[in-house]
Amino acid sequence: MNLTHHEQTLHQEHPFAEYIRIIGKGKKGSRPLTQVEAYLSMKMIMANEVQPIQLGAFLMLMRVKEETPEELAGFVLAARESCKLSTDKTLVDLDWSSYAGKRRHLPWFLLSALLLAENNITVFMHGASGHSSGRLYTQDMLKFLGLDYSISIEQTKQQLQQQHFSYLSLEHFCPKLHEIIKLRPLLGLRSPIHTLVRLINPFNASHSIQGIFHPGYRSVHQQTAALLQQPHAAVLKGEGGETERNPDMECLVQSVHNGELSDENWPALFARRHVKDEQLDPRQLSLVWQGIIDDEFAQASVIGTTAIALKLLGKANTQKEAHQMATDYWLKRDKNKYTGVKA
Repeated sequence: MNLTHHEQTLHQEHPFAEYIRIIGKGKKGSRPLTQVEAYLSMKMIMANEVQPIQLGAFLMLMRVKEETPEELAGFVLAARESCKLSTDKTLVDLDWSSYAGKRRHLPWFLLSALLLAENNITVFMHGASGHSSGRLYTQDMLKFLGLDYSISIEQTKQQLQQQHFSYLSLEHFCPKLHEIIKLRPLLGLRSPIHTLVRLINPFNASHSIQGIFHPGYRSVHQQTAALLQQPHAAVLKGEGGETERNPDMECLVQSVHNGELSDENWPALFARRHVKDEQLDPRQLSLVWQGIIDDEFAQASVIGTTAIALKLLGKANTQKEAHQMATDYWLKRDKNKYTGVKA
């Protein structure tokens, strides 16, 4: 019996099925994607050429096996192309990803970024909000410092020129990735997209810094940055998964500088660990900046995070120099800035 054209079409394998099969064909039959395969699979995802059931299967298979640096590099290159991101390397000094949200402590890293900006280091921060409940996300915290977040690439460029700092949500520069990140409550797990977005570096900055929560991802980020030929990058296990040094703990920073990989331990700044606050009050961000509240944990977190960024940026050659420079920045800051909630 001859099959109709419609029936033949029904039985033809979907082009994306090949990529699902490569990573999902059992313990012996499966293998990681090559960088080219990862690039091609992500191009299909970004172009809406896959079925929802395929996307879910692909994301969760990748989650179980965990991404390789080659896979992540392919994903990032495809996403950058698909989102038509900037190739102008002159707009931003430091790319700063902020996707985790804070739960145990306030986002003191915001003050670190603003401290750098006050000293003419242009910082672009990007993230996404609301994909995990009970967390404080950067976009929602900026108003407590009297700052507006950006809602477009053009507005971001203006803010970078005017104040050397801008925050732009993923939904405004790569809506497809934002759509996939929002699947987390449906899938119950993070996906490779949560790693990809930290590495996307939308303005192609020469320096990028990332915080991760799971220590195993530190070297994956480092190796991916090298594959992407990112000139200078640093990744650390940040407080709550954000790019923030916890002053109570030793901090391993894994870096790439012009293709060379290096690891560096930064010591804990206190002998005893601090008790976390019962409740988080975002208004304290402004009060600590203004010097109205003296919080040794917050201050050490701000200075310590700033020091890591300064060493990454090549502003200091040693940890001691970087810490001293960060301390000087903090002591000389303009306390009249960031004075609270915008009207």
